[in-house]
Amino acid sequence: MDELRTHLLALTPEEKAEVVRLLVQTLGNVWPGVEKTPGIVGGDACITGTRIPVWDLVQYRRLGASDAKILEAYPQLTATNLAHAWQYAEAHAAEIELAIQQNEAA
Repeated sequence: MDELRTHLLALTPEEKAEVVRLLVQTLGNVWPGVEKTPGIVGGDACITGTRIPVWDLVQYRRLGASDAKILEAYPQLTATNLAHAWQYAEAHAAEIELAIQQNEAA
Protein backbone atom coordinates (compact mmCIF):
# COMPACT_ATOMS: atom_id res chain seq x y z
CA MET A 1 0.00 0.00 0.00
CA ASP A 2 2.90 2.36 0.76
CA GLU A 3 4.32 1.74 -2.71
CA LEU A 4 0.98 2.63 -4.29
CA ARG A 5 0.78 5.79 -2.18
CA THR A 6 4.27 6.80 -3.34
CA HIS A 7 3.32 6.30 -6.99
CA LEU A 8 0.08 8.23 -6.61
CA LEU A 9 1.78 11.17 -4.94
CA ALA A 10 4.28 11.33 -7.81
CA LEU A 11 1.54 11.81 -10.42
CA THR A 12 0.77 15.17 -12.00
CA PRO A 13 -2.57 16.79 -11.11
CA GLU A 14 -3.95 15.72 -14.51
CA GLU A 15 -2.85 12.12 -13.98
CA LYS A 16 -4.38 12.12 -10.50
CA ALA A 17 -7.66 13.36 -11.94
CA GLU A 18 -7.63 10.51 -14.47
CA VAL A 19 -6.94 7.97 -11.71
CA VAL A 20 -9.86 9.32 -9.67
CA ARG A 21 -12.15 9.21 -12.72
CA LEU A 22 -11.23 5.60 -13.42
CA LEU A 23 -11.66 4.58 -9.79
CA VAL A 24 -15.08 6.21 -9.52
CA GLN A 25 -16.23 4.55 -12.72
CA THR A 26 -14.94 1.17 -11.61
CA LEU A 27 -16.48 1.40 -8.15
CA GLY A 28 -19.80 2.69 -9.35
CA ASN A 29 -19.79 0.86 -12.69
CA VAL A 30 -20.99 4.17 -14.12
CA TRP A 31 -19.69 5.28 -17.47
CA PRO A 32 -20.61 8.64 -18.95
CA GLY A 33 -22.60 8.21 -22.09
CA VAL A 34 -22.98 4.43 -21.78
CA GLU A 35 -25.77 2.53 -20.07
CA LYS A 36 -26.91 -1.04 -19.60
CA THR A 37 -30.61 -1.69 -19.31
CA PRO A 38 -31.94 -5.20 -18.71
CA GLY A 39 -34.20 -6.23 -21.57
CA ILE A 40 -32.84 -3.58 -23.96
CA VAL A 41 -30.48 -5.01 -26.60
CA GLY A 42 -29.97 -8.01 -24.35
CA GLY A 43 -28.66 -5.82 -21.54
CA ASP A 44 -25.57 -4.92 -23.59
CA ALA A 45 -23.81 -1.61 -23.02
CA CYS A 46 -25.38 0.98 -25.31
CA ILE A 47 -24.89 4.65 -26.04
CA THR A 48 -27.12 6.45 -23.53
CA GLY A 49 -30.59 7.14 -24.90
CA THR A 50 -30.17 4.79 -27.87
CA ARG A 51 -30.28 1.12 -28.71
CA ILE A 52 -26.85 1.28 -30.31
CA PRO A 53 -24.57 -1.22 -28.57
CA VAL A 54 -20.96 -0.32 -27.94
CA TRP A 55 -19.86 -3.67 -29.38
CA ASP A 56 -21.52 -2.77 -32.70
CA LEU A 57 -19.53 0.46 -32.94
CA VAL A 58 -16.32 -1.37 -32.02
CA GLN A 59 -16.96 -3.98 -34.69
CA TYR A 60 -17.69 -1.30 -37.29
CA ARG A 61 -14.40 0.38 -36.41
CA ARG A 62 -12.54 -2.95 -36.67
CA LEU A 63 -13.94 -3.36 -40.16
CA GLY A 64 -12.10 -0.17 -41.10
CA ALA A 65 -14.70 2.54 -40.53
CA SER A 66 -13.32 5.85 -39.34
CA ASP A 67 -15.10 7.84 -36.65
CA ALA A 68 -16.37 10.16 -39.39
CA LYS A 69 -17.84 7.20 -41.31
CA ILE A 70 -19.46 5.85 -38.14
CA LEU A 71 -21.00 9.27 -37.40
CA GLU A 72 -22.28 9.39 -40.97
CA ALA A 73 -23.88 5.96 -40.54
CA TYR A 74 -25.33 6.90 -37.14
CA PRO A 75 -26.35 10.58 -37.50
CA GLN A 76 -27.93 10.57 -34.04
CA LEU A 77 -24.47 10.08 -32.48
CA THR A 78 -21.83 12.69 -31.72
CA ALA A 79 -18.06 12.54 -31.49
CA THR A 80 -18.49 12.63 -27.71
CA ASN A 81 -20.69 9.52 -27.90
CA LEU A 82 -17.93 7.72 -29.78
CA ALA A 83 -15.30 8.85 -27.28
CA HIS A 84 -17.44 7.41 -24.48
CA ALA A 85 -17.89 4.17 -26.43
CA TRP A 86 -14.14 3.79 -27.04
CA GLN A 87 -13.36 4.45 -23.36
CA TYR A 88 -15.94 1.90 -22.26
CA ALA A 89 -14.72 -0.67 -24.78
CA GLU A 90 -11.13 -0.26 -23.64
CA ALA A 91 -12.07 -0.73 -19.99
CA HIS A 92 -14.39 -3.69 -20.75
CA ALA A 93 -12.50 -5.39 -23.57
CA ALA A 94 -13.48 -8.95 -22.62
CA GLU A 95 -17.18 -8.04 -22.41
CA ILE A 96 -17.10 -6.33 -25.81
CA GLU A 97 -15.20 -9.20 -27.42
CA LEU A 98 -17.70 -11.73 -26.08
CA ALA A 99 -20.63 -9.67 -27.38
CA ILE A 100 -19.04 -9.44 -30.83
CA GLN A 101 -18.44 -13.19 -30.90
CA GLN A 102 -22.00 -13.93 -29.78
CA ASN A 103 -23.40 -11.62 -32.45
CA GLU A 104 -21.27 -13.22 -35.17
CA ALA A 105 -22.46 -16.67 -34.10
CA ALA A 106 -26.13 -15.63 -34.18
